[in-house]
Amino acid sequence: MAAKPARRPAAPTRPAARRAPLVLLVDDVPDNRMVYSMWLDAAGFRTAEASTGEEALEFVGRMRPDIVVMDLSLPQMDGWEATRRIKQDPASRGIPVVALTGFALGEHAHRAREAGCDVVITKPCLPEDLEKVLRDLLGRASEEPRRRT
Repeated sequence: MAAKPARRPAAPTRPAARRAPLVLLVDDVPDNRMVYSMWLDAAGFRTAEASTGEEALEFVGRMRPDIVVMDLSLPQMDGWEATRRIKQDPASRGIPVVALTGFALGEHAHRAREAGCDVVITKPCLPEDLEKVLRDLLGRASEEPRRRT
C-alpha cells in the first residue's frame, strides 16, 4: 500500500483589503493643500493635489477620485466652472465635490450648489472637520447605488 501524501491545511483567507478613498485636493495655495493632505493621509485616505481648475479636470478624467475638495477661487478656471464641468460629464458626475472656500456669503454657497457642489465649507476649516464631512459623504455615496449613464 502506498502512503497517501500529507494534506496541507488550507491557508487562512483574509478579507479583501479595501482600497483607501482617493481625495483630490484642489487649491492654488500650496500650504492649504499640504495641511489637508498630511491630515487626510494620516487618517487613512489617499490624496492627490491640483492647483488649478484645469489640472483638476485633467486629474478627474484620468484617475477618477472618490471625492474632490475644491477651492472656488482659482486662477484661470475657477472652482465653480471646474465643478460645473465635473458634474456635466457623465463619467464623473457621481463624484462628490466639496467646496472649501473663503467665500462666506450665502450667495456664494448658493452659486456653489448650483454649480454642483454637494457640500460647501467655509475656510478656515479644521482638518478634522473636513475629514468628518468626507467620511459622511463617502459613506452616503457607498450606500447609494452608482448610476450608469
